Formats: sequence, C-alpha cells, structure tokens
Amino acid sequence: MNIAMIGLGKMGGNMARRLARGGATVFGFDVSAATREQLSGEFANIRTFASVADTIAAMPAPRVIWLMLPHGEISENTLTELKGLLSAGDVVVDGANALYKDSQRHGAELAEAGLEFVDAGVSGGVWGLANGYTIMLGGSKDAVAKVQPFVELLAPAADRGWLHCGPVGAGHYTKMVHNGIEYGMMQAFAEGFALLKAKEELELDVAEIAEVWRHGSVVRSWLLDLTADSLAKDKELGELQPFVPDSGEGRWTVLESVELGVPTPVIAGALYARFASRGNDDYGMKLLQMMRNAFGGHAIAKK
Repeated sequence: MNIAMIGLGKMGGNMARRLARGGATVFGFDVSAATREQLSGEFANIRTFASVADTIAAMPAPRVIWLMLPHGEISENTLTELKGLLSAGDVVVDGANALYKDSQRHGAELAEAGLEFVDAGVSGGVWGLANGYTIMLGGSKDAVAKVQPFVELLAPAADRGWLHCGPVGAGHYTKMVHNGIEYGMMQAFAEGFALLKAKEELELDVAEIAEVWRHGSVVRSWLLDLTADSLAKDKELGELQPFVPDSGEGRWTVLESVELGVPTPVIAGALYARFASRGNDDYGMKLLQMMRNAFGGHAIAKK
C-alpha cells in the first residue's frame, strides 16, 4: 500500500491525509517546503521529499504515482519527467481536472515507455477528507486494478462512490460533464435566490427559505445545503464582488457539445453568465443602450 502523491495542495494534501488514515504509506512531493513539512509532521506514514526524482527513488516497485497538479505546463512537464524515472509496470494516475483529449494523448505517450496510465476525475472538494471523494476512472482493467486499493480508501466506501468508466479519457470526460452540470445547478440556484432577494415588498428571508427547502423539497441537495449554510452566516453577501471565475471544465463541456451537436443551453448559459460577471459583456451592454436610443429614443444611462 505505497503510493506517491505529487501535488499536496487543497485537494492533493487532503487526499494524502485520507490515504494515510486508511493505512497507506504516502510518498509526497510539493514545491512548497512548508506544505511538505506540515503533512509529514501530521502522519508517520506520510513521507515527503524535495523533488519528484527523490520521491520516486524512495519508492519500492511497482509504483503507483498519483498527480494532483494544475492542468497545463506543470502537468505536462511532470509527466515528461516521470517517463524518465519510472519502470515498466508502474502506473501514473492523473487525478486533477484535465481535458480528456490530453489524457488520451498522455496515455498513448506513457504506453510507448511501457507505463500504464489512469485518468481519474475527482469530486468532493474540501469536504472530501471527511466524506470521501467521488472518483471516475479511465484506463485499462489491469491499470485500474492496481489503483483500486487506493481508490477504495479515497471513496466514501470501498463499494460505492467510484467507477471504472471506460478506457483512457473516460474518467476525465465523465468529470468534465459532471462539472458542466454543476455549473447549471449553481446558476439556477443563484438566479432563483436573486429573484427572492429582489422582491423587497414581501420581505423574504432568503436564509430561512434556503433552510426550509432543504427538508423534503424537490430541489434539496448537497449544493443547497452549502448554500443554506452560507446564507445563514451572511445573507446580504455585502463584502463579495460579483466576479465568478471558471476553471476550464465548463468551457470544455460546451465545446464538446458543439462538436457532438448535442444542445446544452443551460450549461452554456451558466458559463456565459460567469463571463458576464467579469465585465466581459460591458461593451455589448453599452452597444445595446445605444441601439435602443437610436431606434426608440430611449434614455441613455451614463456614468
């Protein structure tokens, strides 16, 4: 039960903790020395190292290497480095959010070096340490079998909360769609509560409404639980800026829907709403004002 965790941030660090609690020995690396020191100080069975190469060298073969790194250059460089450090039969798991097409390419490249690859879509956020993670796996049966003991520790239970979805790419594709659905659900809640808050004459208490909806309503969900908890603490949200980032999965989902010709208007609308929150529609809104004035003589609002 030896596993390397490369990337010990919010997700990777808590996953290392859950694995260690389950009895696995975790060989960990992160660029932050403080992060490495904190984790190794918490658990006797978490050993941390100052480099990827040192981490791999300390592990007995065959090895399972789990990456929790940002999508893009960092992941690409680490995978290239690993190809020169690992041996045939070792398995690399990419558990971060990644475009499934990149995962398919990574699988093919590692296979050429005699290495196995599993793409793992992971959901659970900061609550995964306590509740377990939902894990969606893509890869061969043999490769998934090698990582299954660790997946069973990470999941809510050994027999639920994880799935071998299909070949390489299937795990990250499934997670991509999962996050697209998440975008739509979040947007629906945001719009609904905005409507409640705007009806001032009825003096609606959005925190109390969120709480009552949690019990028996059709829209009850973990997302509503989190929303209700947040509104109970601060229903005015006065200190927050109306700025919502996106981390990539929503864009990939919408692009995939275009490629497949499958309509996803709710997910697309939720993604565009995030773009709008950053002022990316300001010029268009100014132009709409101008057009209304041009054809109808409507007043123009100026700064």
